[in-house]
Amino acid sequence: MAEKGYGALIGEGLWSNNQALVAMLGLCPLLAVTTTATNGLGMGLATTTVLVLSNATISLIRNLVRPEVRLPVFVLVIASFVTAVELTMQAQFYQLYLVLGLFIPLIVTNCAIIGRAEAYASKARLDRAIIDGLAMGLGFTLVLMVLGGMREFLGQGTLFYQAELLLGPAAEGFGLNLGEDYQGALLAMLPPGAFIGLGFLIALKNLIDKAAERRQRAQRASAELAPRHEMAPSSG
Repeated sequence: MAEKGYGALIGEGLWSNNQALVAMLGLCPLLAVTTTATNGLGMGLATTTVLVLSNATISLIRNLVRPEVRLPVFVLVIASFVTAVELTMQAQFYQLYLVLGLFIPLIVTNCAIIGRAEAYASKARLDRAIIDGLAMGLGFTLVLMVLGGMREFLGQGTLFYQAELLLGPAAEGFGLNLGEDYQGALLAMLPPGAFIGLGFLIALKNLIDKAAERRQRAQRASAELAPRHEMAPSSG
């Protein structure tokens, strides 16, 4: 079977096999930390970093690890990179680290990461494993950020509140604020709001996919009918 091209890998990670909207993996951080777009973006970037580094390492050692111990080795590799990311966040983004709290070390248990290690990185070349990790991570990050932005905007009338926690002092005051008079929807900031928001995102993706599928069927039908019209004898 021919290998998928880089474009197909990126398309799967960002859309067709998105780990949050299709595989439904990593729901714990997805639902817990997405109270703001900044939190979602920070968590997504941390997860993407671990995905890329662990995929690359597992691809490099895939021929050295016996099948009987592959999963413990994969977990050890992932845990090592999670520890490195956690220490980096403590040093460089301490306030954001305090906000995200326990969910940074819990990246170790994210099924999306161990799933990509087992299903793809352990069987792929280094370059393809890196692309897969990057695409899957960015797709997950986009969902985190969009869901966080939706909940933040509806719940407190802001967007990218406290962006300086991630982007530095230059981003202070960056973002949208509807003002103190805005009466937010409390439901959006509560756990049920996270489930409802994720449900809307999944429904929207399914609607887009079905619309695209209908267009493709119509195009195929038109392409099949065109030769028949050309072959039909003209009257007169």
